[in-house]
Amino acid sequence: MDTRLNYPEIIRKILTDFAETYTRNGGCRLRILFDDKQKSYMVLHIGWHGNRYIHNAMIHIELIDDRIWIQNDHTEEGIATGLLESGIPKEQIVLGFRHPKVRQYTEFAAA
Repeated sequence: MDTRLNYPEIIRKILTDFAETYTRNGGCRLRILFDDKQKSYMVLHIGWHGNRYIHNAMIHIELIDDRIWIQNDHTEEGIATGLLESGIPKEQIVLGFRHPKVRQYTEFAAA
């Protein structure tokens, strides 16, 4: 981990900024969950869209072994973009939602 960067602080800012600019659908709302003790950070999409109930983890990020693991990302641009723009190197980001055999072919860390 790059000791000059505060990963939890960067993640919290990126998720908060995302939630503030997200266009909501009908009765749905976003919930931002920060768990610094477990090193887990989420944005949940919750509510009703017409007759359909929505409860979806739009974004789920964890800090595991000094790396940022993106476990789920349902954003248009990709949450990794915000992490990179914040100065986090690609080698510190793992696309956990990609199969382990495929990760080696991405530009990010394999594990």
